[in-house]
Amino acid sequence: MRKPIMAGNWKMYKTPAETTAFFEKFRPLVEKSEHCEIVICPPFTNLAAAVDAAKGSPIRVGSQNIAWAKEGAFTGEISAGMLRAVSVTHAIVGHSERRQYFGETDATVLKRTQAALEAGLTPIVCVGERLEERESGHTEAVLASQFQGGIAGLTEAQFARVAIAYEPIWAIGTGKTATPEMAADAHRALRGAVRAKFGKDAADAVRILYGGSVKGDNVKALMAQPEIDGSLVGGASLDAVSFASIVNF
Repeated sequence: MRKPIMAGNWKMYKTPAETTAFFEKFRPLVEKSEHCEIVICPPFTNLAAAVDAAKGSPIRVGSQNIAWAKEGAFTGEISAGMLRAVSVTHAIVGHSERRQYFGETDATVLKRTQAALEAGLTPIVCVGERLEERESGHTEAVLASQFQGGIAGLTEAQFARVAIAYEPIWAIGTGKTATPEMAADAHRALRGAVRAKFGKDAADAVRILYGGSVKGDNVKALMAQPEIDGSLVGGASLDAVSFASIVNF
């Protein structure tokens, strides 16, 4: 059985004080939630507060991005070693907003993923199609291309430590959600790409999360799909009660 990952991506929201307040409310609601891994990914400035607030709980803390270099003249970047130093365990890589606004490519996704793995972090590698790509019937081709360029360059041992997040770009922050069946079809296509590259055991083991307007009222139907191994939640993860209802689907 693949243990689901329920991850919250806070994007550019909350201060350290607001982070501490969130955890005070959230922790008691998920203290016994052993059916899944819980990960919160706050902005970099809140990582220390989140790690401190999560101590002694099952909640893990992740970053929203990670540099591919260990150190150097990379203004604005944060290295894997810096993240490890503040006890971060996970890193989101290649989120569509990074691709859309900040020039992220499949090649840089691969480099960031490798850097995360080298430091012992768990990368959550994001893939997903735009609305026009879905409407023109190119969803599977886009996912295959992103997989080949951004993930397939890993070794089998590296790949075994990666999680994938399928995020249809047209469903992020729009209120639109892929139906559970649409999401499952995309997850099946991704698992097929994994099988072709890394073999059946790797395909059976890899956890593929769904992200895109996940809320308390649709998470149960999504998680009922055997292909869906968790969720990467945006807006609904900013409220403790809301995110706890998703974790405890």
